[in-house]
Amino acid sequence: MTGTDILLSLRGLTKAYPGVVANADVGFDIRRGEVHALLGENGAGKSTLVKMIYGLVKPDAGEMTLMGKPFAPAEPKAARAAGVAMVFQHFSLFDALNVAENIALGMADPPEMRDLAKRIREVSEAYGLPLDPFRTVGDLSAGERQRVEIVRCLLQDPKLLIMDEPTSVLTPQEVDILFATLRKLSAEGTSILYISHKLEEIRALCDGATILRLGKKVATCVPRETTAREMAELMVGTELHVPERAGKLPGKVKLELKGLSAAAPTQFGTALKEITLQVRAGEVLGLAGVAGNGQDELLAALSGEITSAPGMVVFEGREIGALGPNGRRRLGLLTGPEERLGHAAAPDMSLTENALLTGAEREGLVSNGFLKWGKARSFAEAIIERFDVRTPGPENAARSLSGGNLQKFVIGREVMQRPEVLVVNQPTWGVDAMAAAVIRQALLDLAEGGTAVIVISQDLDELMEVSDRFAALNEGRLSEVVPAKGLTVEAIGLMMGGAHGMEVAHV
Repeated sequence: MTGTDILLSLRGLTKAYPGVVANADVGFDIRRGEVHALLGENGAGKSTLVKMIYGLVKPDAGEMTLMGKPFAPAEPKAARAAGVAMVFQHFSLFDALNVAENIALGMADPPEMRDLAKRIREVSEAYGLPLDPFRTVGDLSAGERQRVEIVRCLLQDPKLLIMDEPTSVLTPQEVDILFATLRKLSAEGTSILYISHKLEEIRALCDGATILRLGKKVATCVPRETTAREMAELMVGTELHVPERAGKLPGKVKLELKGLSAAAPTQFGTALKEITLQVRAGEVLGLAGVAGNGQDELLAALSGEITSAPGMVVFEGREIGALGPNGRRRLGLLTGPEERLGHAAAPDMSLTENALLTGAEREGLVSNGFLKWGKARSFAEAIIERFDVRTPGPENAARSLSGGNLQKFVIGREVMQRPEVLVVNQPTWGVDAMAAAVIRQALLDLAEGGTAVIVISQDLDELMEVSDRFAALNEGRLSEVVPAKGLTVEAIGLMMGGAHGMEVAHV
């Protein structure tokens, strides 16, 4: 590799926070036009590293060069001016504004709206990501919202595009479109730094990979020449456990939905429309769907945050549509929402307090109106130990944990309460391969013990790994529930896209 081939060079980058070294002496190069993967389990230092490149964090030591010149952006504005753009995992868009207005907000000197709209159309169509500049963002699908973020970056004519978990909200067909766009950008000379936990995607797309573990660079590889399992084991430093189950026959019906309908809770929410399903003891029912198609609303209707008309939600033969969350938890219907910080966990409360929030009754953490803090702390410690939650202790606030570690905690908190029915939305969102395997195995173990489990996920590999039966949500409607074994990716994509009533293809 010659010097002129290198777009970005990192040497000795180090960043420490109180009690933890996020990055230690990290260095690697990204070539012009290269799609370069940055891999590592949660807490490995990926986020801190890209924040240093994008000007959100200042390194304690080390240096960067961009196109052969010293590069030390003091803020994202400076990084963008130098040719670095970033598409974040969580979109930063205003639902009430249209596409062009959202894009203008991210520009230092936006042109007239008419000119900007024309440019958006030109760029979006040139890269296979067509957008209507005047559509309200709140009316867009998750895939279309991602297009807005990408087009906003492309209007900057970036030399380096950083993408954080870009396919987590896309159907298989949308992933194909995105990859075609990224390959076109790469062919034109744009470099891409690509962060993802989906290792088969890394193998299909990326030219090279740098692997971090505990803040240090531990390996590099050529993804096309390395198996997904080999990459996962490089990330975690040990042999990867593959979730497995005995496969007992399911038992009696634990939860039944009979034509469940509910109005959209917000202007930009999704109404539930005539959802009918059964889930049995010992069974895992997988529900796929691109974000924004009713997953949050369905979980709320099952948890009791949204109540329903009589006869629509039946738990072990009992009508529970009018019961709230506490009443349903008392019976054994537990849920784990997608939004871990703010919904599943209170950010400024300690892990002990967060364990108490949902475990008070089932774990006996309250007696005659008094909180049993010692028992609550022991419950939190048991979750931390069993699910390998990386934290100094249960007194730490939820917001102090990395996303993946908090996810392990909130899923573990529900699993360890031994539910009769557990409904989880995005159970391994943003967690590394080892943590995902632990969570999936815990769900399978619950099912083996007789719990009925519903897994709502955008990760199709995950659903195929754990599900006995499968269905897809689209615009608040549920497809036919079918056996998961032998389903093709094409069939799943069509189900997620709303092809209801179709004859489902199996291999």
